[in-house]
Amino acid sequence: MKIFTKIGVYLASLLLVGLVCLILTEIAGRYFFDYSTMIADEYSGYLYLALVFLGLGYTFEQEGHIRISIITSRLGKAKNRFIDLVVGVVLLGILLFALYYAYALTYDSYDMEMLSENVSETPIYLTQIPVLVGLGIFVLSVFHFLFKRFKHDV
Repeated sequence: MKIFTKIGVYLASLLLVGLVCLILTEIAGRYFFDYSTMIADEYSGYLYLALVFLGLGYTFEQEGHIRISIITSRLGKAKNRFIDLVVGVVLLGILLFALYYAYALTYDSYDMEMLSENVSETPIYLTQIPVLVGLGIFVLSVFHFLFKRFKHDV
Protein backbone atom coordinates (compact mmCIF):
# COMPACT_ATOMS: atom_id res chain seq x y z
CA MET A 1 0.00 0.00 0.00
CA LYS A 2 2.88 2.35 0.65
CA ILE A 3 3.66 2.51 -3.07
CA PHE A 4 0.33 4.22 -3.74
CA THR A 5 0.79 6.78 -1.00
CA LYS A 6 4.32 7.51 -2.20
CA ILE A 7 3.11 7.97 -5.78
CA GLY A 8 0.37 10.27 -4.47
CA VAL A 9 2.77 12.39 -2.45
CA TYR A 10 5.29 12.59 -5.31
CA LEU A 11 2.54 13.73 -7.66
CA ALA A 12 1.41 16.25 -5.04
CA SER A 13 4.99 17.53 -4.77
CA LEU A 14 5.22 17.93 -8.54
CA LEU A 15 1.93 19.78 -8.56
CA LEU A 16 3.20 22.09 -5.84
CA VAL A 17 6.24 22.90 -7.96
CA GLY A 18 3.93 23.49 -10.93
CA LEU A 19 1.74 25.74 -8.81
CA VAL A 20 4.71 27.83 -7.70
CA CYS A 21 5.97 28.07 -11.30
CA LEU A 22 2.53 29.14 -12.53
CA ILE A 23 2.24 31.85 -9.89
CA LEU A 24 5.79 33.09 -10.51
CA THR A 25 5.10 33.18 -14.24
CA GLU A 26 1.96 35.22 -13.64
CA ILE A 27 3.81 37.62 -11.33
CA ALA A 28 6.74 38.05 -13.71
CA GLY A 29 4.44 38.43 -16.70
CA ARG A 30 2.38 41.14 -15.04
CA TYR A 31 5.34 43.00 -13.55
CA PHE A 32 7.79 42.95 -16.44
CA PHE A 33 5.65 42.51 -19.54
CA ASP A 34 2.19 43.78 -18.57
CA TYR A 35 0.91 40.35 -19.62
CA SER A 36 -1.35 37.84 -17.85
CA THR A 37 -1.74 34.13 -18.50
CA MET A 38 -5.47 34.58 -17.75
CA ILE A 39 -5.54 31.10 -16.21
CA ALA A 40 -3.27 31.43 -13.18
CA ASP A 41 -6.12 32.06 -10.75
CA GLU A 42 -8.21 29.18 -12.02
CA TYR A 43 -5.41 26.66 -12.41
CA SER A 44 -3.76 27.49 -9.11
CA GLY A 45 -7.03 26.45 -7.46
CA TYR A 46 -7.15 23.21 -9.44
CA LEU A 47 -3.51 22.42 -8.66
CA TYR A 48 -3.96 23.16 -4.97
CA LEU A 49 -7.06 20.97 -4.75
CA ALA A 50 -5.25 18.14 -6.50
CA LEU A 51 -2.15 18.31 -4.32
CA VAL A 52 -4.22 18.32 -1.12
CA PHE A 53 -6.22 15.25 -2.11
CA LEU A 54 -3.20 13.37 -3.46
CA GLY A 55 -1.39 13.95 -0.16
CA LEU A 56 -4.18 12.76 2.15
CA GLY A 57 -3.20 9.08 2.13
CA TYR A 58 0.46 9.78 2.81
CA THR A 59 -0.41 12.19 5.61
CA PHE A 60 -2.63 9.53 7.18
CA GLU A 61 0.09 6.91 6.83
CA GLN A 62 2.60 9.21 8.53
CA GLU A 63 0.06 9.99 11.30
CA GLY A 64 0.03 13.62 10.24
CA HIS A 65 -3.69 14.20 10.64
CA ILE A 66 -4.91 15.81 13.84
CA ARG A 67 -5.67 13.36 16.65
CA ILE A 68 -7.42 14.39 19.82
CA SER A 69 -5.66 12.23 22.41
CA ILE A 70 -7.04 13.67 25.62
CA ILE A 71 -8.93 10.43 26.31
CA THR A 72 -6.81 7.87 24.50
CA SER A 73 -3.61 9.00 26.21
CA ARG A 74 -5.06 7.74 29.51
CA LEU A 75 -6.14 4.34 28.18
CA GLY A 76 -4.23 1.11 27.83
CA LYS A 77 -2.90 -0.38 24.62
CA ALA A 78 -5.83 -2.77 24.10
CA LYS A 79 -8.45 -0.03 24.51
CA ASN A 80 -6.51 2.28 22.20
CA ARG A 81 -6.40 -0.48 19.59
CA PHE A 82 -10.17 -0.98 19.92
CA ILE A 83 -10.82 2.76 19.55
CA ASP A 84 -8.52 2.86 16.51
CA LEU A 85 -10.48 0.01 14.94
CA VAL A 86 -13.86 1.66 15.55
CA VAL A 87 -12.70 5.06 14.34
CA GLY A 88 -10.97 3.44 11.35
CA VAL A 89 -14.15 1.63 10.31
CA VAL A 90 -16.18 4.84 10.64
CA LEU A 91 -13.55 6.74 8.66
CA LEU A 92 -13.56 4.05 5.98
CA GLY A 93 -17.35 4.33 5.69
CA ILE A 94 -17.16 8.10 5.33
CA LEU A 95 -14.40 7.86 2.74
CA LEU A 96 -16.22 5.24 0.70
CA PHE A 97 -19.31 7.46 0.76
CA ALA A 98 -17.21 10.44 -0.39
CA LEU A 99 -15.48 8.34 -3.06
CA TYR A 100 -18.79 7.10 -4.45
CA TYR A 101 -20.26 10.58 -4.70
CA ALA A 102 -17.03 12.05 -6.05
CA TYR A 103 -17.16 9.40 -8.78
CA ALA A 104 -20.81 10.22 -9.49
CA LEU A 105 -20.01 13.93 -9.69
CA THR A 106 -17.03 13.33 -12.00
CA TYR A 107 -19.04 11.04 -14.24
CA ASP A 108 -21.90 13.55 -14.43
CA SER A 109 -19.45 16.34 -15.26
CA TYR A 110 -18.02 14.20 -18.05
CA ASP A 111 -21.39 13.03 -19.31
CA MET A 112 -22.85 16.54 -19.39
CA GLU A 113 -19.64 17.97 -20.92
CA MET A 114 -19.40 20.63 -18.22
CA LEU A 115 -16.78 23.33 -18.74
CA SER A 116 -15.39 25.92 -16.36
CA GLU A 117 -16.87 29.37 -16.74
CA ASN A 118 -13.45 30.97 -17.01
CA VAL A 119 -11.44 31.86 -20.10
CA SER A 120 -9.85 28.40 -20.33
CA GLU A 121 -13.18 26.54 -20.48
CA THR A 122 -11.48 23.54 -18.87
CA PRO A 123 -13.56 20.35 -18.80
CA ILE A 124 -14.58 20.12 -15.16
CA TYR A 125 -14.21 16.34 -14.95
CA LEU A 126 -10.46 16.71 -15.53
CA THR A 127 -10.17 18.80 -12.40
CA GLN A 128 -12.17 16.24 -10.41
CA ILE A 129 -10.07 13.19 -11.33
CA PRO A 130 -7.35 13.99 -8.74
CA VAL A 131 -10.05 14.06 -6.06
CA LEU A 132 -11.04 10.51 -7.03
CA VAL A 133 -7.44 9.32 -7.13
CA GLY A 134 -6.61 11.00 -3.82
CA LEU A 135 -9.67 9.58 -2.09
CA GLY A 136 -8.85 6.15 -3.52
CA ILE A 137 -5.33 6.33 -2.11
CA PHE A 138 -6.73 7.50 1.23
CA VAL A 139 -9.15 4.54 1.28
CA LEU A 140 -6.26 2.15 0.63
CA SER A 141 -4.29 3.75 3.47
CA VAL A 142 -7.19 3.28 5.86
CA PHE A 143 -7.58 -0.37 4.76
CA HIS A 144 -3.89 -0.89 5.46
CA PHE A 145 -4.24 0.82 8.86
CA LEU A 146 -7.20 -1.40 9.80
CA PHE A 147 -5.42 -4.54 8.61
CA LYS A 148 -2.41 -3.68 10.79
CA ARG A 149 -4.66 -3.03 13.80
CA PHE A 150 -6.50 -6.35 13.31
CA LYS A 151 -3.19 -8.21 13.16
CA HIS A 152 -1.85 -6.40 16.24
CA ASP A 153 1.12 -5.14 14.19
CA VAL A 154 1.06 -1.72 15.76
